[in-house]
Amino acid sequence: MSGSLGPEGRATAIERLRATARQGREGREIDVLIVGGGIVGAGAALDAVTRGLDVGIVEQRDWASGTSSRSSKLIHGGLRYLEMLDFRLVQEALQERGLLLQRIAPHLVKPVPFLYPLTRRWWERPYVGIGMIMYDTFGLTSGHGNGVPVHKHMFRRSTLRAAPSLKDDAMIGAIRYYDAQVDDARLVSTIVRTAAFYGAHAVNRTRVERFLREGERVVGAHVRDLETGEAFDIRAKQVINATGVWTDETQAMVTDRGQLKVRASKGVHLVVPRDRFQSTVGLILRTEKSVLFVIPWGRHWIIGTTDTDWELDKAHPAASSSDIDYILEHVNRVLRRPLTREDVEGVYAGLRPLLAGENDSTAQLSREHIVAHPVPGMVVVAGGKLTTYRIMARDAVDEAVRSMDLRVPASITDKVPLVGADGYRAVWNRRHRLAEASGVHVARVEHFINRYGSLATEVLDLMTADPTLAEHLPGADDYLRAEVVYAVTHEAARHVEDVLTRRTRISIEAWDRGVSAAPVVAELMAPLLGWSEVQRENEVAHYLKRVEAERLSQEQPDDATADVARLGVADIVPVK
Repeated sequence: MSGSLGPEGRATAIERLRATARQGREGREIDVLIVGGGIVGAGAALDAVTRGLDVGIVEQRDWASGTSSRSSKLIHGGLRYLEMLDFRLVQEALQERGLLLQRIAPHLVKPVPFLYPLTRRWWERPYVGIGMIMYDTFGLTSGHGNGVPVHKHMFRRSTLRAAPSLKDDAMIGAIRYYDAQVDDARLVSTIVRTAAFYGAHAVNRTRVERFLREGERVVGAHVRDLETGEAFDIRAKQVINATGVWTDETQAMVTDRGQLKVRASKGVHLVVPRDRFQSTVGLILRTEKSVLFVIPWGRHWIIGTTDTDWELDKAHPAASSSDIDYILEHVNRVLRRPLTREDVEGVYAGLRPLLAGENDSTAQLSREHIVAHPVPGMVVVAGGKLTTYRIMARDAVDEAVRSMDLRVPASITDKVPLVGADGYRAVWNRRHRLAEASGVHVARVEHFINRYGSLATEVLDLMTADPTLAEHLPGADDYLRAEVVYAVTHEAARHVEDVLTRRTRISIEAWDRGVSAAPVVAELMAPLLGWSEVQRENEVAHYLKRVEAERLSQEQPDDATADVARLGVADIVPVK
């Protein structure tokens, strides 16, 4: 089970979607068109196609290029929602965590341990402990098992053994508990790939310019392929709007009545090397506004996040100098050796699509989702969180099929493994033999299996056919040239930034943020995508300018100046 999203698959999908506007049998409309290629749109495409529907999904930029590649990368129930007494949301999220860990994506979603430091004597340990018991119980009673170990109380000495870099007076003890983590962008692209395997027509870099109407009813969309400039219509029985923080804008294209309102909250994360402080576990720290996570991430730590209103450019939210200072200040309160700006390898900022409410603080706005049918033919889904994407997708498709003149089965995505999940554990057990047969170190094979699951053998086959693809990328030892080729031929990568920021995470993990790797990536992509020499040079130049603009934005004092600096570089435009 592979499901390729390469150039040929994209061309085939475009041809099928274009055909919906033709006359006669060939022009049969599709059942559902999904607009938005983030986690919810991808989930909706998989949900709809596995119910037997004819499905198309379009994304203006790259899969997961918005919110869904810039999260904290956690699959969790949300401990703080327990404190808000939102038990239903916690239970639902923990059920989804168990499904992802054990059935849907065990190759991508992994358990991760955290310490919850205790700082107040007498009352805090029993208070937090009761919450942890509830957290574990909700997970165990979800019907899918916890998928992670239960919590454990620790005193100061054992806490410092687990995390020697913590200050002696930073806590009086801790509680260790488990959640799960995932490469969010890889999860999205894998879901889209799975949907394509089952027959969905998936096309990235395709912008919706307007929705097609027959009277009040939405009957499709007029789109433009940004790779070629060509425009065409897609006709569909129902359209699902899953555009996240862009919901207000896309919804306004069809109606100004009864709109859902989505408020964008900016979350900034820092990436630092793993050796900058010693710990075998992650941390969750309270701040005056929200919580701060220190998350193990391979040979790095991810530290975040902030939670502030954002009303500027939504495509490229910018981290300012004050954002970085805020995170460093709060994490340094508990560290023996403070982290400095020089320790920061990477920075990224993302926007949460929160349902707008009366509360002034975005930290208090709902993480739950809403599905609406504002006009005939269009369903809008908004809000939610990464962990519960499958529930959001199911609810959106349920609403879409309710008005169809079809008998549509119920959702089955709780039983559908993503590509790479089937056979994952068997391939993991063969990793030493695979390493011996391919001549690749077993640690490298493990890296592949944790990124591609049972499809890791496809990447290894590329290196067997061309041994030069076994070389690592400059400045990014964790990634090989073969992964660039695979990103193009199987994972819909169309541009250098797609590979460096989402198919790999070189843009935040490498000290030079991918500058030295960019020319090699472009050289590998060029023959696969038919680039001219001018296009190849343009791709590299654009990526370097993007990195420069992001670095400049991170030196600015506030959101407004950071936004201006980041907008100095527009999105890539193909040069023929």
